[in-house]
Amino acid sequence: MVIETRCPEETFRIGEKLGSQAKPGQVFTLTGDLGVGKTVFTQGLAKGLGIKEPVNSPTFTIVQIYEEGRLPFYHFDVYRISDVEEMEEIGFEDYVLGEGVSLIEWANLIEEILPASRTEVTIEKDLQQGFDYRKITITDV
Repeated sequence: MVIETRCPEETFRIGEKLGSQAKPGQVFTLTGDLGVGKTVFTQGLAKGLGIKEPVNSPTFTIVQIYEEGRLPFYHFDVYRISDVEEMEEIGFEDYVLGEGVSLIEWANLIEEILPASRTEVTIEKDLQQGFDYRKITITDV
């Protein structure tokens, strides 16, 4: 499925809708260049899960855990991962194979350890379409 958005609020709402429909154990992978709206999308997904606390990218902590929603939410940012063994050290499998919802930013960097069943989300911008234009591609694998 391909969705085009023209403002951050629309990108947020796409994430929110997916979060409201997410099921226990669901894994989302999220890829896109810096500044395309990955955090905005993630904040929407968290809201759809019923999370009320602020959601920011866990760039320096690798994973941020939110447990107040209807399902636990595990937000990973693997941008700074230099070796997939680092993911094993933080218990990556326990999170993605558990009953919560996982979202992994920069998932392409750890492709070899991603679960076979996941929802891939790619966000792209096209400045010819406008500064806030985003193309969001959602694929179930």
